[in-house]
Amino acid sequence: MKNIVFDLGGVLFARDKSKCTPELLEFFSFLRAPRMPLFWEEYDRGTSTLEEVTATISGMTGRPVETCAAVLRLAVDLQEPVKPTERLVGDLKAAGYRLYVLSNMSREFIDFLRRFPVYGLFDGEVVSCEEHTVKPEPRIYEILLERYGLTPSETLFIDDREMNIEAAAALGIHGFVFDHRDPDAACDALRRRLLQSDCI
Repeated sequence: MKNIVFDLGGVLFARDKSKCTPELLEFFSFLRAPRMPLFWEEYDRGTSTLEEVTATISGMTGRPVETCAAVLRLAVDLQEPVKPTERLVGDLKAAGYRLYVLSNMSREFIDFLRRFPVYGLFDGEVVSCEEHTVKPEPRIYEILLERYGLTPSETLFIDDREMNIEAAAALGIHGFVFDHRDPDAACDALRRRLLQSDCI
């Protein structure tokens, strides 16, 4: 394996639940559905604005637009690196792997995440809001392979959604389903697979 591709949300970045109110967690419960709601998918695709998403959520929940806007802003501001994954990315980089981002992510979120030092370790990125295509659509994977000249059989894709891994597999890309509920265990498994010399 030469190329390691990371999803962002739930894999490399997440909200620290200890800093979230129950109301905030409930507000975003739809993000853990097997398939993202269409309005959020279009936000990630870059064809819907934050203002439009805010209005949609207000209509869904009956909460004032101002309240929804504040919660959305907080959801961005609370994003931080998942520590085990952050360490893993650094170790993979040091071991000589080529690292890439492949993520469904909206403009406001990706602009915030790019500020973190760990993001600078990646050799390339494909982000949905800039390409106007989202996982699991085949085109977003094709863009990654074409843009960086990656050989699918030499590439491992790490994502926390099974359907996204299956879509990658259809193009010959290896996959690893990341358990966002237990990032330590997920990263330990990846270390055994990719950094065997580091294991005791």
